[in-house]
Order: sequence, then structure tokens, then C-alpha cells
Amino acid sequence: MKTAAKQLAIEQLDRKFAKIKVMRSIAPPEGGWVRTVRLAIGMSLRQLAERLHISTSSVREIEQREESGSITLRSLSEAAEALDMYLVYALLPKDGALGKMVEKRAAEVASSIVLRTATTMELEGQEISARRMKNAIEEKKKELLISLPRQLWD
Repeated sequence: MKTAAKQLAIEQLDRKFAKIKVMRSIAPPEGGWVRTVRLAIGMSLRQLAERLHISTSSVREIEQREESGSITLRSLSEAAEALDMYLVYALLPKDGALGKMVEKRAAEVASSIVLRTATTMELEGQEISARRMKNAIEEKKKELLISLPRQLWD
């Protein structure tokens, strides 16, 4: 993917993340969504089983797998459809925005590169000042943010 396209993709994803970031604070209900919704609307295991064309024990298993975190997205999506609901699935950056995450990683990599170079220069008797090192780290970070190389994630 070209650099401009990568930047655009990051910006577009960050706009989407901003709209759904509130979801991070919503924990699944105890017992899982399928069971909680089913009970809230007064639907029995048998009724959900009929809608899914499976046995009641299979529905119970779906609910147990959701609660334990071992359910597949396909099963969860089918259960949501049978409950006349949407399955909402997303990955959200821990820092709140993809751009922030990339910038943080670029700063780490830039610092590592510059410090490695500074150590080599120091061994050769060519020390650089702290201010010059800080500027070099910032320049390298900008360079990495512009090019977004795959090595950023090594």
C-alpha cells in the first residue's frame, strides 16, 4: 500500500474508532449477550433452538462458549441473527487512535535507531549533545511516520 493510502486508511479508521470508542467501556453481561438478551425478551432455549435449527443443548453450549470466550464469530453472528440483532465486532486501539499508536511506535523505533548510532559515534570519540540527539530522534520519527515501513513493527 502506498504511503498516502496508508495515511488515509489510518485517518479513516481513526474516524470510525472515534464513533465507537465508547464500546471499550461496555463489558459483556455476566452470562454473555446471547443468554442475557434471550432471557430479557422472554425467549426460551427451545425457541432460540428452533430459530437456529439446532437442539436446545446446542443453544446451551453456545451460551456457555460465549461466557467462556471460546465461541466463534460465526456462531455468535448466527445467534444474533436468530435474536433479530446485529453482531458488532471491532478492534479498538488501546491508545484511542491508530494514529497515536503508530506515532508512539515510530518514536520508540526512532529512539532505538538514534541511540544505537549515538553509541557507535561515542565509541569513535564523536559524541553528540543531548539536544542534537533529541532533534535526531524527532527527525527520524517524522521520517518513519511519512514512510510507514513494515520494519516499524519488528
